[in-house]
Amino acid sequence: MSIDQHPSTMSPVDDVSVDDAPVEDHRPPASELRGGPGSGRMSTVGVPAEKSKDFKGTARRLVAEMAPERGRVILVLCLAVVSITLVVLGPRILGHGTDVIFRGVFGADRGKGIDFAALHRVLLIVLALYVSSYILGYLQSYLLAGVVQRTMFTLRAEVENKLHRLPLSYIDGQPRGDLLSRVTNDIDNIAQSLQQSLSQLLTSLLTLVGVVVMMFVISPVLALVAVITVPLSMLTMKQIAKRSRTRFMAQWKHTGMLNAQVEEAFTGHAIVKAFGRQREVEQRFSATNDELYEASFGAQFMSGVIQPAMMFIGNLNYVAIAVLGGLRVSSGAMSLGDVQAFIQYSRMFSQPLTQTASMMNVLQSGIASAERVFELLDAPEQQPDAPASPSSALIRGRVEFDHVSFAYDPSKPLIEDLSLIAEPGRTVAIVGPTGAGKTTLVNLIMRFYELDGGVIRLDGRDISAMPRSELRSNIGMVLQDTWLFGGTIRENIAYGNPSASEEQIREAAKATYVDRFVHSLPEGYDTLIDDEGGAVSAGEKQLLTIARAFLADPAILILDEATSSVDTRTEVLIQRAMAALRSERTSFVIAHRLSTIRDADTILVMDGGQIVEHGSHSELLANGGAYFQLYQAQFAAPAADVD
Repeated sequence: MSIDQHPSTMSPVDDVSVDDAPVEDHRPPASELRGGPGSGRMSTVGVPAEKSKDFKGTARRLVAEMAPERGRVILVLCLAVVSITLVVLGPRILGHGTDVIFRGVFGADRGKGIDFAALHRVLLIVLALYVSSYILGYLQSYLLAGVVQRTMFTLRAEVENKLHRLPLSYIDGQPRGDLLSRVTNDIDNIAQSLQQSLSQLLTSLLTLVGVVVMMFVISPVLALVAVITVPLSMLTMKQIAKRSRTRFMAQWKHTGMLNAQVEEAFTGHAIVKAFGRQREVEQRFSATNDELYEASFGAQFMSGVIQPAMMFIGNLNYVAIAVLGGLRVSSGAMSLGDVQAFIQYSRMFSQPLTQTASMMNVLQSGIASAERVFELLDAPEQQPDAPASPSSALIRGRVEFDHVSFAYDPSKPLIEDLSLIAEPGRTVAIVGPTGAGKTTLVNLIMRFYELDGGVIRLDGRDISAMPRSELRSNIGMVLQDTWLFGGTIRENIAYGNPSASEEQIREAAKATYVDRFVHSLPEGYDTLIDDEGGAVSAGEKQLLTIARAFLADPAILILDEATSSVDTRTEVLIQRAMAALRSERTSFVIAHRLSTIRDADTILVMDGGQIVEHGSHSELLANGGAYFQLYQAQFAAPAADVD
């Protein structure tokens, strides 16, 4: 369909053309995008947990994250080797002390008595070994804590940078609570898991190697008896760990879902109360909480079974060594000190196996969290920015849509073959029913989404060839949903231009009528507020967002339903503020209240992704078309039947 333009009604919209075929579908509902009630993500709450996709690969990737700490890791390994070596030598030397006592009381030196000088030397050597081992172990723990925390610092930075590179479509498609859980809870769990498991596993494995060597040195026969239990222990750990892995994946999956539900319920707390839906919210929470309980119970129980199983196998090993060792002492094949040392080694032999087993649940939990974080890091990114090209030309604000096509879902086209031109300094209002594509149009200007076809140009430059930072630095946006961060009123206004002076901030506040209500607050511009509003009303919050955009001084201004949620008196103030803000700027104003856009240079009427009418307020009323019907519905007819 094409719209003919008559010389008498020429407007900044030089050409508007769309296909004749109507567009039936629009952007997916917000609940579907954001994981709200009934969303696809939330409906997975009854689905069995999937198995970890690549346990070994995730573990290797997590180790690779520690590559910058390679030197410190090697030092930690060296300290651990020396520390464990000293600990392992202790029982053998203590065995010599037992032999000294045995010889002085029952053996060849029975008449001479105990050689206390030799005994003292043995005890001092053992004391020196254990003290040195403690100091080295302390240094090892200190260095390892630094390695883990610096690695997590880097991982958090990677996640933060990744979030800035993700397309808006990905953020819209994720439950915010689950996304926050990946960024916070899962990374914290990885740090805790690494801190606990790396030290224990390293110590346990080195102890195991050292103990096996010493046991074979003392008695190969008894050492073989002890080593026989290793395959049994490893098989037991493998079987139990295999069953606990899927349960840990389910645990963290349901944790993310529960966080999403809690975040959603608290964000919409007033709505839940107003519609009396507390019971449904409690039921959803209870169902997810029950599934989290079941998954967590199963994970902790299965992993907790490992340690008792290892202790049972270790006790069997201890009994066998004690009996065989006693027989060898009675036959004179071994000294009492060697048996004592071997029994200590047998205990030390089972201990690292038990510790390794007890660390498996911690490691499994950490790997499950790491997999969730890596899934976020591997998510498809938005198209990379084109290289910045030096341009000293001042942005005038001429926006051109050249045969633009776009759809959120390829199977559901929304905007097809749309062309229009907005001249610098002009105000273009966009009206139409909900879902017509109004907000989509300005999202495309901001490059929140990439085009499926056609080109959008700013002052003749293809915006897809411009760095996003350059494009967006020339665009100011005021949305229907106000967003304020925790800070003072002054800081919230200065968000639009961090380098602004105090005088510039106050000028922006006066121009947008913020200064009028700020003086009524006890702390004035130093009043603390946040996104929940605090000391300011909804209309005052909206004025603050307009002041923020005013201070940014953009070449292009986008106002998306900026007055839809305020009273009439505040609307008048906001209209005046927006009029000051639109002065000498190319402005796109999305509005349902037609009273707010009467003075627009050009009004575009959209329906189903198409521009069905355009012109000034008086021209469109005179045409008696779609705009006239909208106007009549708002101002002339007391009620309208909806087919």
